Amino acid sequence: MRRFGICLSIVFALSLVFVQAASAQLQQEIAHIAAQADGRVGVACSLPGAKLDCDFHADEKLPMQSVYKLPIAVTMLHEIEEGRYKLDQPIRFRPADVPDRDVYSPLRDQYPHGNVDVPLEDLLRRAVTQSDNVACDILLRLLDRPGAPGSGPAAVTAYIRTLGIAPVAVVDTERALNRNEMLQYRDSATPRVLVTLLRRLADRSPIPSEHTRLLLSWMTSTHTADERVRAGLPPGTVSADKTGTSGQSRTTDNATNDIALITLPDGRRLALAVLVADAKAPYAMRERVIAEIAKAVYEAAARPDRR
Repeated sequence: MRRFGICLSIVFALSLVFVQAASAQLQQEIAHIAAQADGRVGVACSLPGAKLDCDFHADEKLPMQSVYKLPIAVTMLHEIEEGRYKLDQPIRFRPADVPDRDVYSPLRDQYPHGNVDVPLEDLLRRAVTQSDNVACDILLRLLDRPGAPGSGPAAVTAYIRTLGIAPVAVVDTERALNRNEMLQYRDSATPRVLVTLLRRLADRSPIPSEHTRLLLSWMTSTHTADERVRAGLPPGTVSADKTGTSGQSRTTDNATNDIALITLPDGRRLALAVLVADAKAPYAMRERVIAEIAKAVYEAAARPDRR
């Protein structure tokens, strides 16, 4: 009996050594890939029931850019659950909401002068799937506290914090971010906390199941991630993404991001966040860095010994 116990201890110790070696190898591979971005790269991931460690600067605060539209959408869906709004409610796209000419917005392109009612569900879909900046700012306006114009971003930060998810700092509107690129450094989060948000949506969502399915369907329908996380996955893999990208006109790009819930062949969902900040590498290389990191993490997660 004692010999059996000793054998079990040896097997456990060897397994632990193997897991640690595999994690170290994955982190080294991520570090090698990340160096190609010539900037700051943060990576975190999570897979239930698996000892998967892909942490690489996982606790560094990095600018979210349009990734912040995900917590905004979650907060608005909570408001709908609370009865303050309805998905089919018409929301006025006011002339005052029309942005500066260089702001990305398919909604503005469709209605150049505003002055039209848009269903709330369509605003949410546009913000998540298309990263529409005007749709996002209208959502933030709806989240303003009574008598406190401009308080919508703070309401998002406060709600996400009630879920035990912090720090996710939503501070500014898209209009403000467009006018001052340095503000994006305060609209930030760490890769680890963004993975925590994804895990909540996958495992015990704070919003009703029908709204969670709708949100994830929007994230799955986006094409902004096609050359990022999805480019590193096997064909046909389902990936629900929210990307973020700062303007492309500067020598150093402030943010090229993708966070995703990736469905593995056995049905488990891998949460992954890859944030690239202040990178000097060309845009295509930054996207390739994200894709190659996603490939490395996916392959590590899909191994039979990870089940």
